[in-house]
Amino acid sequence: MRTTAVGDVTILLPDLDPDDLDSTTEPDADLTDLHVDNASWRGVALDEVRVRGSRITGSDLSESTWEGGTVFGCEIVRTDFSGANLSGLSVERSVVTGSRFTGARLTDVRLKDVLFDGCRFDYATFSRVAAGGAVAFVDCIFTDATWSSCRLPKVVLRSCQLARLELASSQLQGADLRGNSLRGLKTALANLYGVTLTEEQLPDLTHLAVGELHLAVRAQ
Repeated sequence: MRTTAVGDVTILLPDLDPDDLDSTTEPDADLTDLHVDNASWRGVALDEVRVRGSRITGSDLSESTWEGGTVFGCEIVRTDFSGANLSGLSVERSVVTGSRFTGARLTDVRLKDVLFDGCRFDYATFSRVAAGGAVAFVDCIFTDATWSSCRLPKVVLRSCQLARLELASSQLQGADLRGNSLRGLKTALANLYGVTLTEEQLPDLTHLAVGELHLAVRAQ
């Protein structure tokens, strides 16, 4: 069993053998034990598609619509989901690396044992995204993104760009935000209830508090 640790969280990883994967570039309702490389699926509509034990690399799923379905035990590498609409999707024991979700909409997505490494989520919208297990974002970009009504307890963010990330009515209790700049975060303090920070992040937290409370800070 392969695992990786990010902060205090241990994530189960997919265990794929490239020699056991067949190649395809055609979308199907059941993608099991397949290698999808450089597929052009821009604008494709995927309904209840199940992807299991597969590897997707260098593919284009921008402007696609993926409703329902599951992703289990998969590796997704350098794949473009820009402008995609991902709804009701369940993602478990998977790694997403170097992929782009610019302007994507993730709605009612469930995550468990998922690692996002070096991905772009700028201008993306997370709505009712929930974590049912270990989830980590490492070196990801969330500039101008929005998280609304999300439940992401104990999620780990490391070395991420959070400028103008907007948090609304979200639950992050137990989330580990160490190693990220909070300056420019757009949120009420209540959305940060119970998160873990370092002492070096406290000035950023103070800046958020001053803005939320409309405090006047003046020289003596």
